[in-house]
Amino acid sequence: MNDDNAPPDATDNHEPQELPVIEFQSPGRFAVHNPEPVMADNERAEPAPFVLGEHLPLERFNQPVEARAHALALLQQAQRSLCIYSADLEPWLYHRASVQDACTRFLLANSKNRLRILLRDVSPAVKAGHRLLSLSRRLSSNLQIRKLHPDYPGEDIAFLLADDRGLLLRPEPEQIAGYALYQDPARVRLRQAQFDQAWQTSLTDPDLRSFLL
Repeated sequence: MNDDNAPPDATDNHEPQELPVIEFQSPGRFAVHNPEPVMADNERAEPAPFVLGEHLPLERFNQPVEARAHALALLQQAQRSLCIYSADLEPWLYHRASVQDACTRFLLANSKNRLRILLRDVSPAVKAGHRLLSLSRRLSSNLQIRKLHPDYPGEDIAFLLADDRGLLLRPEPEQIAGYALYQDPARVRLRQAQFDQAWQTSLTDPDLRSFLL
């Protein structure tokens, strides 16, 4: 049966059709920045081998694993107070089982221990079901999470304070690089004053309130 509307049979023409030439110019070498894979919860996390209140040198880092090791060391060794000043409670740094365990032990060790978290944007942590947000539901009297007042002229940095001695600071929050200090009361005092001043004008975000209910 013949169909005048059917396309011509490819077998009717055995001559290979020459494809047009495509000019290609190599752009040269370039780096591909893929997202870092999330570490499995059952993977062992090791804190940095420095003692809070004793180790004097400034420790610089530029890799996520180094930043996590310093943060974990400070969280595990704090005895009275922890403060986190962050844009969005960085998941790569704080949304981890080891961090949640360290904060839980810290808060349960003494009823007077306090963990305060001050964020620019609460919504990413709420949407992700961040571990520290979940912990604040269980230990709301010791763990408080607030949002920076939108009109507060806060410095665009990220830091962690451990007692009156330890500091982990990243000058540019969108970058990994930063440094950790384990015995520098003067610098910690300055950052603590900065944190406390911002905390006084901070707000309870509606998204966070609904998450904690």
